[in-house]
Amino acid sequence: MPTWEDWIEDLRCVMDAVGIGSAAIFAEAEAGATAMLFAATHPDRVQALVLGNTAARYAASPDYPIGLSHAEIDLVVSGITDGWGSTDKWTDGLRLAFPGLAADEPDVRALARLCRAAATPRLARTLFTYVYDELDVRDALALVQVPTLVIHNQAEHRSGFSRYLVEHITDARIVEVPGEDYLFFAGDHEPVINEVAAFLTGERPRAEIDRILTTVLFTDIVDSTKVATDVGDQRWRVILDSHDRVVRDQLRRFRGEEVNTTGDGFVARFDGPARAVSCALAIAQEARELGIEIRSGLHTGECELRSGEIAGLAVHIAARVSSCAGAGDVFVSRTVADLVVGSGLIFDDRGEHVLKDVPGEWRILAATGS
Repeated sequence: MPTWEDWIEDLRCVMDAVGIGSAAIFAEAEAGATAMLFAATHPDRVQALVLGNTAARYAASPDYPIGLSHAEIDLVVSGITDGWGSTDKWTDGLRLAFPGLAADEPDVRALARLCRAAATPRLARTLFTYVYDELDVRDALALVQVPTLVIHNQAEHRSGFSRYLVEHITDARIVEVPGEDYLFFAGDHEPVINEVAAFLTGERPRAEIDRILTTVLFTDIVDSTKVATDVGDQRWRVILDSHDRVVRDQLRRFRGEEVNTTGDGFVARFDGPARAVSCALAIAQEARELGIEIRSGLHTGECELRSGEIAGLAVHIAARVSSCAGAGDVFVSRTVADLVVGSGLIFDDRGEHVLKDVPGEWRILAATGS
């Protein structure tokens, strides 16, 4: 197993290889110890430190009562390493460390693959047991002489670990950001980026926001939990992979842009409502041939476009329209139906609906073909 000295040397070698004399270092979770020790032993190579959800020591001791008990450490280590790299057995661990990620099947598969590439299950357990039971870099904190930003999110024990770092690193300050995921990438990382940018540059980044008229499509698999239970995990993964390919093939065909996934569904946007409706109909037909039923909802409206993500009331309306749909349904708002007059698409009126958290009543129609 690599030692902390090995990891410090790795960091130095990488900086030498790419010609970086000194740098600001961002380190999360277990990597925090390496960064703190590196700053203490190579102060000329570090301009600033950003430490996220990390600690100088994790285990409780008489002079460190904020630490975790042995029972808590066993729970954490088991949660991380039981079923290491296996999507079948890893759900509880993911919920513990990444509550915002556990339901996102593609990301779970990607993270599991990364873990398999990084370490064997035995090495992972040995490593995390060492980190949580024995890691202690408290003596190095007084030697960290660079500006340090300590970031933590809302799990209670992280605030205690963070306050300890700030109290013992000379030039350190603390900030709390929303979320509960252990590593920031799994949750809303924009607040973290903003805090880091402000710390390192003195200015928060200005988000480029474009307001556009777009058609938003929500899709999801009907009764996905029941289907997964009926067919078993292995077959369900095959079905999900096939479903994802079908959706992405149709998005390419109808020039839609994937915004994100929702576990067993997709969010996409189109610059033309007729193509969006036709795409939803094609997805429903292709999915039926896989033995699953898709429901879809569409609405056209003004959205904020920011770094590929979309936001605004139009997104919420499309999601609520989708929630009204049943197996095989492609539901659209009246706005969409009005915009595609003359396209040859056919709709059935499904009446007025009250959409949750959306003001007024909304007429919904079902696209039945062309």
